[in-house]
Formats: sequence, C-alpha cells, structure tokens
Amino acid sequence: MIVVPNRLPFVLKRLENGRLSRHASAGGLVTAVAPVVINGNGLWVGWPGIHLEDPDEAIPESEPGDITPTAGLKSDKAVAVRVDPKMFDSYYNGACNGTFWPLLHSMPDRATFKLEEWRDYVAVNKLFANCTIKALKSLKRGKNTPDHEVPLIWVHDYQLMVAANWIRQAAEQEEIPCKLGFFLHNPFPPWDIFRLLPWGDEILQGMLNCDMVGFHITDYCLNFVDCCQRYLGCRVDRKNLLVEQGGRSVRVRPLPIGMPFERFVELAEKAPKVFSGEQKIILGVDRLDYTKGLVHRLLSFEMLLEKHPEHRGQVSMLQVAVPSRTDVKEYQELKENLEQLIGRINGKFTTPNWSPIRYIYGQVSQDDLAGYYRDAFVGLVTPLRDGMNLVAKEFVACQINSPPGVLIVSPFAGAGETVHEALVCNPYEIAGAAEVLHRALTMPEDERILRMNYLRRREKVNDVNFWTKSFLSAMGSLFTPEDRDDVGSIMMPAVTLDDFDEYLSKYIGDPHKLALLLDYDGTLAPIAPHPDLAVMPTETKNILQRLSNIPDVYIAIVSGRNVNNVKEMVGIEGITYAGNHGLEILHSDGTKFVHPMPPECHEKVASLLAKLQEQVCRDGAWVENKGALLTFHFREVPVHLRDALEKQARKLVEEAGFKVGNAHCAIEAKPPVEWNKGRASIYILRTAFGVDWSERIRIIYVGDDVTDEDAMMALKGMAATFRVTTSNIIKTSAERRLPSTDSVLTMLKWIERHFSKRMPNIIDATTYRRGSLAKAMTKNVHMECEISALAQALSTKNENNHTED
Repeated sequence: MIVVPNRLPFVLKRLENGRLSRHASAGGLVTAVAPVVINGNGLWVGWPGIHLEDPDEAIPESEPGDITPTAGLKSDKAVAVRVDPKMFDSYYNGACNGTFWPLLHSMPDRATFKLEEWRDYVAVNKLFANCTIKALKSLKRGKNTPDHEVPLIWVHDYQLMVAANWIRQAAEQEEIPCKLGFFLHNPFPPWDIFRLLPWGDEILQGMLNCDMVGFHITDYCLNFVDCCQRYLGCRVDRKNLLVEQGGRSVRVRPLPIGMPFERFVELAEKAPKVFSGEQKIILGVDRLDYTKGLVHRLLSFEMLLEKHPEHRGQVSMLQVAVPSRTDVKEYQELKENLEQLIGRINGKFTTPNWSPIRYIYGQVSQDDLAGYYRDAFVGLVTPLRDGMNLVAKEFVACQINSPPGVLIVSPFAGAGETVHEALVCNPYEIAGAAEVLHRALTMPEDERILRMNYLRRREKVNDVNFWTKSFLSAMGSLFTPEDRDDVGSIMMPAVTLDDFDEYLSKYIGDPHKLALLLDYDGTLAPIAPHPDLAVMPTETKNILQRLSNIPDVYIAIVSGRNVNNVKEMVGIEGITYAGNHGLEILHSDGTKFVHPMPPECHEKVASLLAKLQEQVCRDGAWVENKGALLTFHFREVPVHLRDALEKQARKLVEEAGFKVGNAHCAIEAKPPVEWNKGRASIYILRTAFGVDWSERIRIIYVGDDVTDEDAMMALKGMAATFRVTTSNIIKTSAERRLPSTDSVLTMLKWIERHFSKRMPNIIDATTYRRGSLAKAMTKNVHMECEISALAQALSTKNENNHTED
C-alpha cells in the first residue's frame, strides 16, 4: 500500500549542526495507518515539513528509543515530496486554506479565488503524483511484493483532490495495475455552495479518478454524488452511491473515522486529577479557527449565566484554543475578538472566589488533555461546520469516572451523525444552546450513565483501526473471506430507456418537433484505429433510417470528415450532412453550402500536406487530406514517441497559418475562418426551421470530441446536449455524459419509442423539408461569407501597402 497525505508521518527539524532530526507526529491517521504501511512493506508519500535544498539528502531513521507508531517506518519507505517554498506557500496557505477550506465548510464569503494559487495547487498535486508513481514502480520492483497483488494507493484530503488525475494516467500509460482510493477528512458542501468554485469540474474529476471516494457521513456522500450529476453531467445511482465516470463505476462510501479508543482510556487512567473543588467544568478543546464557533459558544455560556443564575459560582468553562495560522490576519483578529469577549464575560460575572471562564491558548499534551476529558462534567463540541471532530470521541473514551459527564455536539459536525446519545446543540441559536447547557448540567445521574455507556460501547468498536479496516475492506485489499469487498462488485447498470425518460421526457414533451444533431466517429460509430474502419453498427443505421421517416424528427450528421465521406459512411438519404466541421453542408433536398475560403488556402493546404508527410509521418503517423483541412493521426504511434511528434506537427500547422484543433489521438489543421460546429449547427437549424427555430423545436446534440464543444456552447440553454466520453479527465459544456456509442443507440431507441406513441404534426408551409428556404438561407450565408472574405482580403492588401510604404 502507498499512503499519500499532505505530510509525512513525522516532523523533520534541522539541528544546529546541520543534521536532520526526526520526530513523531500526533494524529489519528498516523496512529491507524502507519502500522498497516509498516507491516505491509508499503510506502508513505508526503511533504517533509521543511524545505530540503539538497534533492539527495536522506531522511534520517527513527531514534533508538522511539516507541511511536512510525518508529518501524524505515527512511527508504518514506518518499519526500520536495516543493519550492514560494510555490508551497501559494498552494497551502493560498489555495488549500484560502479557497478550499472555507468553501468545503460552507463559508463561501471567506473564500478567495485566485487563478495563480489554483495553478500552484495543480502543480503541487502533479509533484505528489510523480512521486507516487515512482513509489509505485519501486513497490512493484520490490522482492516482497507478489506479482499477482494489485497495489493500493490511498490519497488523503483536500490538499490533494486532483492528484489522482496524473496518478491514474501515468499508471495506465506504464501499464502498472493499481487501485486508487481517496478519503476527504473535511465536509463536502451541497451543490449551491460547491458550484461557486471556478475549478469545480477539475476537482470532481480528480476525485472520480479514484476507484472509491470516502467521506465521514452519508450527507457528504450525497452532496458529492449530486455535484457529480449537476456539475459534470455524470450518470449516478443515489441508492447505491455510485457515479459513472470515464466508463468506470466509482463507489462513494460513508466511512466515519474513529480514534484510538484504548489508548485514550489508558491515558485517562494514568492522568492525575486536574480540577479541584466541587465546580462543574464545561470543556471546549478546539483549534483556533473560524469554523469552530468559539464566539458563539462563549455567548451561549454568557446567556446560561444570565438566564440561570443558580449556576454562577458552581460552573466554569475551560476553553483550550490551539494556535493555528498565526501569521494570517483573519486568525489574529479572531484571537483578539475571542480574548476580548472572555475578558468582558469574566469582568461581568467574576467574584472573589470564582471566575466563569478559564482560557488556555497554546498546545496541550495528550496526557494533560486526557485528564481534562476525564474530569469535565460537560464536553462541549459545537463547531459551525466540521468534517468529523474527534474531540467528541476522545471525550467519550476518557469518561471513565462514575458517574460520567455529558457530551453536547453540533449537528453540523460529522460526529453529530454518529454519537446519537449526545445532546444536540445548534451553535447558531444562542438561547437554545444555553438551554441545552442547562439541561446537561442538571441531567439526572442515571440518564448520564445510560447515555455514556451507549456512547462508549459504540466508540470502542468503531475506533480508528476499525475505520482503516473498513476502508481497506471496501477497496478489496483484505483477502479474508469475511472482509473482502472488491471495488467494482457493485457496478452502474448499462444505460437504459428509463434513463432517457428522466433526461428527455419533460424537455421534448408531446407537441414539439425534434432536431437531432449527431457526430459520427465516437458517437454513432465506435472509434477505430483508421477512419475507414469506423463502421456504424447495423442496428444503429436501421433505427436512424426509421427515425428519418418520422415527420416530426429532423436529423443532421455533423462530422469532422469530408461531407461526401460521412454521407457514404452513414448511407441514409433524406437527412442533412455537415462535413469538415460544417465547412461543407449537404441539405436533405440536395442543395449544398460550402463556406468560402481565402484564395491562397488550397495552395497552403498542399504545401502543409507535403511538409507533414515529409517530416512527421513515421512510426505509424499519417495525414488525412479532407480538402479544406488536414488531420494528422498518431493513434498507432508508440506512446513514448507521441509527445514529440505531436509537438512537431503542431508547430508546422501553426507556422503554415492554420488553426490547430485537437481530436482523438490527432490534431487538425483548420483554415483561418471563423466557422465551427457551433456556427454550422445554428446555420442548419435556421435553414431548416426559420429564424424563430429556437421557439419552434426541441434540439438534441450528441458528440464525443472537443470540436463538438463549440456546438454544445452555441446551443447551451437551447438544447439537450450529451458528450460521449470514456475519458477520466475532460471538461465539457454538455448537460450529460454518456459512456459509449451503445448508450447513444439506447437514446435513439428512446426517441423512436417516444415519437411512435404520438400522432405526427401536420407539416406546414415553413417546414424543414422545403428546399426553397434552404436555398435562400444558403445564398444569404454565401453573401455574408463573401463579404467577410472580401473585407479580409482588402485588410491584408492595405497592410501590405503600408509595409511597402
């Protein structure tokens, strides 16, 4: 197993003599996962905590007397990710804590969105991915790794949400099998919050490049699934928590983290008595952060003392605030406000023998903390938003006194969904929170015992080791019969007619005609090694033929192929064909539109064709001449040679004055005219249905290529758009994603079923079958294009004259 969190499981420090020293890190993740990595001969990838200038500087071994969980992790099993300090600051303090932290905690007003910080975030994630792939290669070369065993890569938390993009991509290129898992330790926000993120599609696709994505509670899972459907257009299964991405079924699972229960029990048993006297202590332990609701908590305690004066002198609050991000102004102001509020409340209620609030600002050892937990009467865990909050669970583990105390939790922490016997307190409702505090302080002893006994039994079973085991079991990495749970054992079913009932029924309705615009390669016909081999299945052709005979259905094939070639491949009369991304359009009545080209275009095409054939047509690469444009194919080129050939071909195309277009394992040389599938689609619709086409018809556009994005953008809000893709990393303007050409066939079957149920509309004088309208529109567009070409030529001539002068 390879574990990939943000940091290594220990802290490195530079001694005065220049040597590195290694010190153990505290935390549930280290405690739970480090033994699994050590015992399984795995690797841990992470940032070392300091900048290591020497790339060859070795990580020191643990000290001889070290008994911490990471003591057995050898230095060669720890892979340090070295990051430039300036880039790391932008990545960590900028993107991670300035953007993702507040947004994930549903506090978008505190988030900043800076493009340069996002770019550094992506760059650092790539560095982590590169180190992970190196670790994966070394793991596969290891003598102790069986050949049949598939390694597990376990990526952690919001700092590395897109790293899996490049891990999966590199592993597939290197043909190294592996399983990818991701766990987010923070909340995942609902759609209306997440959609504010400018790079949300990249984040979701990065997480979906894993085989399983884990969250603390079901609510976070449902939020994630909802965002995948609404942001990416993925097909989802909410009941089984599945998301279809790139032809894969990604499992989404609620896996609430625990803490080392027995360890905290042991600490509580050893800790000396902390509090003296008969006062009841309300305990809060938090990192000083705006998500923790510390100001709300203090105001609630103040109201308790005002509304219930009988608690004055009898109850005190101890608030431990652990310093965090002390160099950030926002956190400095929070500390100042908190201390002013504590001073005001203490000044208001303090007597010579009693002070209502005790405040500790600093680090507290786990030994001391266990004593605080054990002796407190109330554990107050009331964040405004939190992924889980292990303080609630640690408090429960340390409640070994009889009678025990009472736990109060916020419903906005993940713990609020798991500690059912705790009292629930909404931190935003100050008066209500004060009453919950009063109830806890006056709760009968038998009720306290009953609640705490249930809590302790559950947390003892569901400790941090149980969490680790559950994740590994779900990933299929434990091979005992009772634990095995292979990823992929629950798969998304194939696309069915019912899916399109959901997608299209309301949109198309009963009275409307339908314009069906379809790409060919990768949409109607599967992608093939050579264009001539991309044959449309017979069933697809037959259903298209039947649809073409339905009066209320208009069909146009919009392809990057030559128009005559795409018509030959489809072989259906009476429909419209657009070739070369719409530069040539053959209407159903036989009229033809050809977009005007600059006079020198044909000569340039011939010259570029010769250069491409001479310089880059090797190792399986070849050039397809489509007349108005050229396509350089490199699908058959070995993977390790592709980048260099593509870069060289791209340079030749640009130097020749053509636009470079990306396609499936190909690049296109497009003429320098402002025309694409988007403009062609609107021209086709306007020609067929008139200038008010958007009000008279319903439109479906389906494509699989980046060139189809022009049409999807142009028709956005006016059409139901689908992107056929098996890619794990793709940005699309389509409303929905379809996994294969088979799902397009299913959609065509749904359309046939839908229109066969209703009576055909009477075709009026302005119907799309009328040739005169097409001819008139073609003539108008020809004139527009000729005027545009003439203006361009005059402009070029003027520039040349100016140069000669």
